[in-house]
Amino acid sequence: MDREPEELLFLGVIGVYQEACNIIFSWKKIFAQITLSLILPLSFIFLFQIQVSEVLFGKIVSDTNEISRTQEGTPQFDKLSDLLSSEWASFCLFELAYFTFLLIFSLLSTSAVVFTVASIYTARDVTFKKVMSVVPKVWKRLMVTFLCTFVAFFTYNVLAMLVGTIWALTIRVKDGGVAILVVILFVYFIGLLYLTVIWQLASVVSVLEDSYGILAMMKSKELMKGKMGLAIFIFLTLNLSFFLVKFLFKTLVVHGGKLGYVDRTAYGIVCFLLISKLFLFSLVIQTVLYFVCKSYHHENIDKSALSDHLEVFLGEYAPLKTKDVQVEQCHV
Repeated sequence: MDREPEELLFLGVIGVYQEACNIIFSWKKIFAQITLSLILPLSFIFLFQIQVSEVLFGKIVSDTNEISRTQEGTPQFDKLSDLLSSEWASFCLFELAYFTFLLIFSLLSTSAVVFTVASIYTARDVTFKKVMSVVPKVWKRLMVTFLCTFVAFFTYNVLAMLVGTIWALTIRVKDGGVAILVVILFVYFIGLLYLTVIWQLASVVSVLEDSYGILAMMKSKELMKGKMGLAIFIFLTLNLSFFLVKFLFKTLVVHGGKLGYVDRTAYGIVCFLLISKLFLFSLVIQTVLYFVCKSYHHENIDKSALSDHLEVFLGEYAPLKTKDVQVEQCHV
């Protein structure tokens, strides 16, 4: 980063985007290596799931329609029933494998990018070898944070289902029930968005500070105060970009039957490169946003202390402690 901590205080959406772009273009080599080793496999898994799921689920829908027109008790019905069971099992196993590999590469990519950006911020001569030696140890902390976040999301959705059930059993569509349902759905999506943004910043906290799991989420919540609007806007714009690339992939590649094989392959490669760049860009932005939030709360970051804690001694990684980060509270 070329900016000093106090300069980050005044960054808006455009400023955050520019800072992320400057970091990536100034350190092309290290980010290209991270992309090739971690982000490209992550992108391939993401797009491969779309293609395979579409095929598997398409077969399930086709056989479901077929069995609905078949008389029960006939050999044909039994055969279709067994086939459907097998297809559902394959679909569920594939989705489980997908989420497992997606999670692993997501955590590894986050570890690598956050560590790299923090090293750049401290003006260290970061190398790909050093990054990869740190990543296997840092991602375990991220896993703990993810599990805590998963529990939070699960609890939140269970409570939302409970509220929805109460609405269905008591209010329904009468006496302004539709309006109440709209309010409930709006509050639900706002809460879901809030939890997602907290989780993303908590991932950065887990790498750069001595907090992970619930403590990282609590720290993230505190850092987001005053910058929640900025974080949510950035999150929505990035996810809109992901949605558009996914839509293009499904339209031009998965369902692009009228296009030639060469055309579909070309469009697939373009979508693959776009989604890879988006993954890298979003991870760099998360780290920049962390420093912006720290600056907003006047938590002066000692670059030398941060550098010491990012150093690798004998293959051991020492996470940055909060007391080392917040060496001074600057009040304006």
